[in-house]
Amino acid sequence: MVKASDVLDRVLVLEMVRVTEAAAIAASRQIGRGNEKAADAAAVEAMRDAFNQLEFDGTVVIGEGERDEAPMLYIGEKVGAAIGSGPKVDIALDPLEGTTITAKAGPNALAVLAIAEEGCLLNAPDTYMDKLAIGPGYPKGTIDLSKSPTWNIEKIAKAKGVEPHEIIACVLDRPRHEKLIAELREIGCGIKLIPDGDVAGVIATTDEDTTVDVYMGQGGAPEGVLAAAALRCVGGQFQGRLVFRNEDEKARARKWGIEDKDFDRIYSLKELAKGDVIFAATGVTDGSMLDGVKHRRGNVMTTESVVMRASSGTIRWVKGEHHKG
Repeated sequence: MVKASDVLDRVLVLEMVRVTEAAAIAASRQIGRGNEKAADAAAVEAMRDAFNQLEFDGTVVIGEGERDEAPMLYIGEKVGAAIGSGPKVDIALDPLEGTTITAKAGPNALAVLAIAEEGCLLNAPDTYMDKLAIGPGYPKGTIDLSKSPTWNIEKIAKAKGVEPHEIIACVLDRPRHEKLIAELREIGCGIKLIPDGDVAGVIATTDEDTTVDVYMGQGGAPEGVLAAAALRCVGGQFQGRLVFRNEDEKARARKWGIEDKDFDRIYSLKELAKGDVIFAATGVTDGSMLDGVKHRRGNVMTTESVVMRASSGTIRWVKGEHHKG
């Protein structure tokens, strides 16, 4: 029997990049064309086709929704060319993180996925999640989701050796964040507001060139697991707490194994993504970390991707050149 860790050694680094590249290239044909559904559908189909060429037994644990909501890459769907015989892996994915961004030709749209050994990724329900994230290099315990934004900014500033007004926080530009934004501005903290794409927002904390020190606020829980997977690979810190707006969302959480006692739980990074995890992302549109897909003369397309691995702590930047047949 081949262990999942063995297949991670063999295929994850480059093969996972090929999967995100396929999704990004397919979505790129819809950049700026105002059709979110068409962009997402193209990315989903391309990613699924790429998965089904790989010799593993994969299960989608975070995907496009439940089976009755999504025709492909739904939660629980089996993918891979060795279902029933190959190594078992769990997959979290977002074939197009930033459908609106892509339709409007905005920045930071990505094709993203994380893959891990079976049982190592939280089956997060399709609800909101309070998120708090910083990149590598900080002492353990620098952040605490149970504390106020002010407390966290002051703690991050102290750990970094700067004043609070020198810290920049990334926050989704949403009405629900009005109080958060007001509190951050009260202490002089800089704020980078983003219209969409909170996976990219969290990953930005890992790269000093983005100038983002911390990600704060509420976004999708599935995206939280994807972001946590990326931070697991580079040694960042992440805390998340599920947010339920109604009983239906709680019922969906129970369906995926979240118990009532955990409804207010603050999940640590390793509780969201444990074991050996690989994270891969390819830019669809230009962003703070990755260039988007470029369609060049001579039927050539270029891509830029990043792939990270938790067990080795490696980060690889991959530039691809694709010749259309």
